Amino acid sequence: MDLQYTPEQTQLRESVERFVREAYDFAHRRKLVTSPLGHDEGCWRQYADFGWLAIPFSEEEGGIGGDATDTGIVMEGVGRGLLLEPYLASVVLGGGMLSALGSAAQKAEWLQPMMGGERKLALAYAEAGSRYEITHCETSARRDGEGYVIDGTKTLVYGGAVADQFVVVARTAGRADDRDGLTAFVVDADTPGLTLTPYATHDGQRAADVTLAKVRVNAARRLGAEGAAGEALERVIDQGIAALASEAVGAMAVLVDSTLDYLKTRQQFGRPIGTNQALQHRMVDMYIALDEARSMALYGALMLREGDAAARRKALSATKIEIDRTAKRVGQEAVQMHGAMGVTEELAVGHYFKRLSMIATTFGDSDWHVERYMAS
Repeated sequence: MDLQYTPEQTQLRESVERFVREAYDFAHRRKLVTSPLGHDEGCWRQYADFGWLAIPFSEEEGGIGGDATDTGIVMEGVGRGLLLEPYLASVVLGGGMLSALGSAAQKAEWLQPMMGGERKLALAYAEAGSRYEITHCETSARRDGEGYVIDGTKTLVYGGAVADQFVVVARTAGRADDRDGLTAFVVDADTPGLTLTPYATHDGQRAADVTLAKVRVNAARRLGAEGAAGEALERVIDQGIAALASEAVGAMAVLVDSTLDYLKTRQQFGRPIGTNQALQHRMVDMYIALDEARSMALYGALMLREGDAAARRKALSATKIEIDRTAKRVGQEAVQMHGAMGVTEELAVGHYFKRLSMIATTFGDSDWHVERYMAS
């Protein structure tokens, strides 16, 4: 298995890092966190101009025809800059479901405008009682004439506060915990009966709870065959795990670099604290953890090509477990070696640690992945 970047991917990585370095410094991000929108619309349009929003999609869909490794390169940049624009929510999750299930006409109507930076998508699948079970769904969609009526509540919809369209997963058959019987629909944010409760998450990102009360949609907004969305949802969440792994690598890389700089410059008893051998050993452990995480993120991206769904899920669970372990190690060490400064609002270190902590609980924590997939 080749774990090396191609020359084109190296060029993409350099361009993403240059954008983060030159256009998205920490002071800019701090202003965005407290702004009403929570992100920079100008940056979102730039992502479209750069082609980042079109990377995972085929040329037939109007995209660039990249793969999960290419998406991972962008997500690593997202982690480096703690970017607040809803790339994961709109491109990987919402866009992923449209790509997997949508017809050519549906992709032209909803996916292509997202690639052009004109619209944002969000995937509404999780519910209060589902915990990390992807296909647990109590939201119902029942036939009504030429369309459907959807009732239910979705929680922690990433990017939901700014989405133009939601890809809503609802149950058209079976019981709440059945894998089969799930159907995906595209629902506009301003549809009568749809209510948003937006909020900021612990790491400065934005999400929303979505309540659907007798929301009516026509059959043209159904994605794919009725009751057949479960497999696509599982694959898209696996894609989300791979993307988050790359984002975590980017965040860890910044923490490793900033901690090393701090050890070189912070003076105590007339010399840099980095001359302390115990701290040097801890710094080496951080570097090792970062390399392990980077290798595992690449492995997870490559394993998305695996045709055996069970093998793919196990590989992505292994990726999530290792990313959570290394992120915890790097994040805690960075905060501790910065001392009390590591948890102040003014220093970036604490913000990176918050984001890594949120990543650890997204799409299932380590304990869940061990129990659900690795133990089987």
